[in-house]
Amino acid sequence: MDKKKNTFTTNSLLSIDLPLKIGLGVILGLALLLILLQLFSNALFAGLSFVVLAAFTGLAYYSFRSLIQQTNKYLYDLSFRADRGQQEALINIPIGILLYRDDEARTIEWINPKLQNYFGKEDLIGISLTKINSQLTKLTQAPPKQTDQQVITIKGAHFQAFIQTNLRVIYLLDITTYLQMQQQYEDGRIAIGQIFLDNYDELTQTMADRDRSNLNNYLTNKLNDWANLHQMFIKRVNDDRFLAVAYVKNLQQIEAEGFKILDTVRQDTSQQNFPLTLSIGFAYGQANLAQIASESQKNLDLALGRGGDQVVVRKGEAPAHFYGGNTNPMEKRTRVRARMISQALRELFHHVDQLYVMGHQNADMDSLGACLGIHRIAQMNDKPCSIVIDPTHVHTDIQRLLNLIAADENLKDDVLTPQQALEKAGEHDMLVLVDVSKPSLSMSPKLCKRLADRIVIIDHHRRGEEFPANPILAYIEPYASSASELVTEMLEYQPQSKQSLSKLEATALLAGISVDTHSFTMRAGTRTFDAASYLRSMGADGTEIQNLLKENIDSYLQRNQLIAAVEMLTPHIAICAGAEQQIYDPVVAAQAADTLLSLSHIEASFVITKSQEDLVRISARSLGNFNVQLIMEEMGGGGHLSNAATQISGATIAQVHQKLIAIIQKKVEDKK
Repeated sequence: MDKKKNTFTTNSLLSIDLPLKIGLGVILGLALLLILLQLFSNALFAGLSFVVLAAFTGLAYYSFRSLIQQTNKYLYDLSFRADRGQQEALINIPIGILLYRDDEARTIEWINPKLQNYFGKEDLIGISLTKINSQLTKLTQAPPKQTDQQVITIKGAHFQAFIQTNLRVIYLLDITTYLQMQQQYEDGRIAIGQIFLDNYDELTQTMADRDRSNLNNYLTNKLNDWANLHQMFIKRVNDDRFLAVAYVKNLQQIEAEGFKILDTVRQDTSQQNFPLTLSIGFAYGQANLAQIASESQKNLDLALGRGGDQVVVRKGEAPAHFYGGNTNPMEKRTRVRARMISQALRELFHHVDQLYVMGHQNADMDSLGACLGIHRIAQMNDKPCSIVIDPTHVHTDIQRLLNLIAADENLKDDVLTPQQALEKAGEHDMLVLVDVSKPSLSMSPKLCKRLADRIVIIDHHRRGEEFPANPILAYIEPYASSASELVTEMLEYQPQSKQSLSKLEATALLAGISVDTHSFTMRAGTRTFDAASYLRSMGADGTEIQNLLKENIDSYLQRNQLIAAVEMLTPHIAICAGAEQQIYDPVVAAQAADTLLSLSHIEASFVITKSQEDLVRISARSLGNFNVQLIMEEMGGGGHLSNAATQISGATIAQVHQKLIAIIQKKVEDKK
């Protein structure tokens, strides 16, 4: 092989130098010709010239031959070194190289020693790629663009795989060290947390000085111990607020433990008859510390908006992670805030031309009743207001109420469809969302987008990640039983000299409260009964509420059909799944979930039905010991700890059923 290479290089040199030789030959021939011509005129001079020419020619020949030999030797040595370098590179290059056969098993034909080092004495020749790493086999079968720089793991080491499918070669670059460096960088990033003592002010207002001092000492010591355990810095910056700074690695350890500090503080303080809860917001991954601090405050606000007693952790723009929230929030509302929100709403009315109010899709009695309450507040402030609702997709109870509204001279002209509202809405108009805070679940997401800078939110559900960017007023109270209760309290602080609440409006509001509290048996606090008392004084008719809420025979049979299909996932969790081909009214599914809770030993219920041809809905209910809101949030929905729902498009009931069971089982295991 070396001789062939040498011959090739010599021949190449001779072919390259041929023009030079021809040139020298021509010059030599001309010199001889001149000497011959001089021979006739001066023989002595011609003889001397011939001797000089012969000497010069011999010297040139010798020099040229020596140059060729030296050049050949150099090229031979260079060729040998290049060939040797290629062989050494295949053996010692710090990249694994693998050749495979183009058969179904992708049989290994050869690997270089670098890759063999990871397998020790194990013989890999003749075995399938799948036995090394199943992902490699898939990559060799994928289109070329999808195989560029894929990261795989072999024998605990991480490789970046480059595949040349046309040559059937796999190059594996060990990037374990770089990934470890990247992980060290990520672990060393700073996370900032805001810790808020939810009900500290309410507890300490009536406390003796000694008890308050003991509580403060307990909180400071407990949180400091928790911080030291996880190598965090923590500082009390206010009576009810702490600031925490941690490395991301330590924060992830705390996340893995599920923020046990929430349960510890709640249980310890409850034993002392001073039940206190924590709300925490952590953030990391932003460009600078100011942004991280700002995001941590937003996450704390989100935790508080969801009812407190929970943690929100978010990395950069990634989805938030939620921890805690497993207990019913304690009522912390005061009439001061209800009065302030009511007055703020009055002030906003002075700066708008037209008001629109709407609830969520598939309107229920609470959302429509709250809409009527806001409509009345607008009239009390001499502002035109339109109720936006889609009358084509409503349950029988809402249809009965819409019929009563259509017969009312003061209300019938103020009801618009979403399309009509979208056509009328102007830049100086304002939108009020009631019983919903997610624009995508509202009666008209397009109207939310049109009036995005002029939105007011009044809701009693826990706030989710989806939320209007800049609402001009947000009144979210998870402690309230219903949106109708919140609106009723606001009505009490409006000008009473104006048109008072009508009998129909009072009835609708009370019906909304009654539906969401299951006839005042669930989530009904003292303020709920105060609101109901006010509505009764304004003429709310209990008999009319019964007429509105009556269900027809078909709904009754559908509900019983769902209940008959009940299966017990655990001794206390029930799941019902409707028929794949049947469309169920969402209200029927919700009623079935409520009915299941009335059965012995059942603490949580889930009902899966199709509400449209390509839309599967889950209605979830609990008695408060099991957080159904967290379950529904994982499936794209939301709600309350004890009352939540979600809608999933493009899936079958069987698929949703299987996914729901997996999530519930994981939550049950985590709770243990």
